Formats: sequence, structure tokens, C-alpha cells
Amino acid sequence: MNYPSKLIENAVEEISKLPGIGKKTALRMALHLLKRDEKQTLQLSEAMVAMRTKTQYCQQCHNISDEVLCAICSNPKRDESVVCVVEDTRDVLAIENTSQFRGLYHVLGGIISPLEGIGPADLKIDSLINRITLHQDKESAIKEVILGLSPTMEGDTTAFYLTKRLKPLNVKITTIARGIPIGGDLEYADEITLGRSIVSRIVYE
Repeated sequence: MNYPSKLIENAVEEISKLPGIGKKTALRMALHLLKRDEKQTLQLSEAMVAMRTKTQYCQQCHNISDEVLCAICSNPKRDESVVCVVEDTRDVLAIENTSQFRGLYHVLGGIISPLEGIGPADLKIDSLINRITLHQDKESAIKEVILGLSPTMEGDTTAFYLTKRLKPLNVKITTIARGIPIGGDLEYADEITLGRSIVSRIVYE
């Protein structure tokens, strides 16, 4: 691809490194930014730099935060007795968008994946154990841990490992329900999902 200038080429190269963006899309974005008011383009770049340099992680749950404690952990209206363990911040956002969960979270920062060289020591598992044991004799004791992990081989491996670590701590261990999505057709469901839906059936009301 030919570029009108080396500056544009450099911008396209960097933009195309973002997920889902090819060279043509990156070029359109670069030309769009070039045509915008200079102040707006600078505001965008400043926002990106601030996000990268000033974003921190919650000291308690490891979610992305602007402060030492994130807005969820510092909210007195949240149920401190229930903690949902998730892989990353995207999962927190997904669950929060349902408006159905009022507990707290614990972000592992990944899942166990031997093929990618990710083991238990690379995740925020020890801090979860410490978080539970430190509050066991307090009013803020964690009574239930929900394993909100994706139903993949890696997710199940992580859930199995967590269960072994959590069982001696005398907390209730649950997992998110797995089954047929609303509006889905049974004939298109895979056998594992359909089987789990049958096993985890609920009373029809």
C-alpha cells in the first residue's frame, strides 16, 4: 500500500495493531483524525496517554480502577458476603450490565492455560485466598464464591483448581448456570450445553 507521507504510514502501522483493524481501516481512521480539528485529535491522544499511564488496579479485587479501591468495592450497598471470581475486567462489565448481581468481584487476570504457559502462580489466586481468610471472623466475611468463568477447557481447569483451594476455607462454592440461551433453538445447541441444561433443569413457574 502506498502512503502520501511517512507520518501517515507510521500512524497506520500503529493503528492497525489494534484488534480487528486492518490496514485499510487504519488508513481511513488516520485520514479522519488528520481532517478533524487539531484540538480534538490532541484530546484523543491525551486521553489515551492518561489511560495508559494513570490507570491502576483495585487493591482488593484487581479490577481496573481510578482509585486504590474501585467503585464497586468501595460501594457500601454491595453485598460483601458474595464474591464472583472472573477472568478479567470485560467479565465484570458483562455481569454488571445485567443489573442482577449485587455482590463483589475478584479478577484473576487470566485463566490457567498450560499451552500458553499460564499457571496458578500467574493469577490472582493467592490474593483471593488471603481475602477470604482475613475476613473469616468479621461481619464482612465472604460466605459464597461464585465461579464466573467461561465454560471452556481452560475455564473448567481453573474452576477445578480454585475449588480444591477453596474447599478447606468453609465457603459456599457455586458456578454460573450453563444452558440454552433465551431465543435459542435446541437443534442448534451443542451436546455438552444441551446435556448440562437437562442436568441443571429448574422448576417451571
